[in-house]
Amino acid sequence: MNEFFKTEILDITRASSLGRTQTIQELWSGYGKIMRIELLGSSLDSVVIKQIQLSKSSTHPRGWDSDIGHQRKLKSYRVETVWYENYSTRSQARVPECLGVSRENEEVLIVLEDLDAAGYPVRKTSVAWGEICSCLEWLARFHASYLGETPNGLWEVGTYWHLDTRPAELEVLEDGRLKRSASLIDEKLNTCKFKTFVHGDAKLANFCFAEDGKVAGVDLQYVGGGCGMKDVVYFIGSCLNEEDCERLESKILDTYFKFLRSAFSELNEELESNGARYIE
Repeated sequence: MNEFFKTEILDITRASSLGRTQTIQELWSGYGKIMRIELLGSSLDSVVIKQIQLSKSSTHPRGWDSDIGHQRKLKSYRVETVWYENYSTRSQARVPECLGVSRENEEVLIVLEDLDAAGYPVRKTSVAWGEICSCLEWLARFHASYLGETPNGLWEVGTYWHLDTRPAELEVLEDGRLKRSASLIDEKLNTCKFKTFVHGDAKLANFCFAEDGKVAGVDLQYVGGGCGMKDVVYFIGSCLNEEDCERLESKILDTYFKFLRSAFSELNEELESNGARYIE
């Protein structure tokens, strides 16, 4: 990390100096990293920073400058930055607080609340029903927060997986009935009546758990417009096998919509106290 960004972190956190640095994750193809940095002389013990080096887009060692997936990944970092700067504070669902964003040339630094220190230190590879409910509640609250909004600066069609981005996968799909129906399904999702913002990559790995079962969501690179059910299906597919998905379908949907109604009710109460109303 260069001296400019070190100074920016000190200014944003009002720390006197930076302590130990831990690399949490390298970003795709060396385009940066996610780090936890200890702080000295600050009200915060630590922060998590996401350092993104967009300048490498023109000098990729494998010559992927025109590759669809490569360009999409670069845009995803810009989308995440926009979401943290312009939309994150309106989320009813728990996300890390964005403490600041700094830019120098083609590098971006996002300074985030450390969710481990905030009480969400647990990562899970398998979940029981109670934990599934916590994640469904998170999704419902997230979707309620942005119902009817236009995703300016985000993905027009949110999620990592949708038909326009997966022509190769569609071509080799062996299920003939699903292949023939893919365009109709995609159109139905993209023209749904009640659009919102979707997380876009709502797999189990992107949820952080507290000891009491509450959850927070991270990795908003594919947030954008769409049908909230896309998040629900993607999440359930990340933690249940096909048989359990089918067996629990009604229970999952009933649970999600129960939480969605509750989230709308809370929003209405909050807005009515200010002389407004959110949704009937």
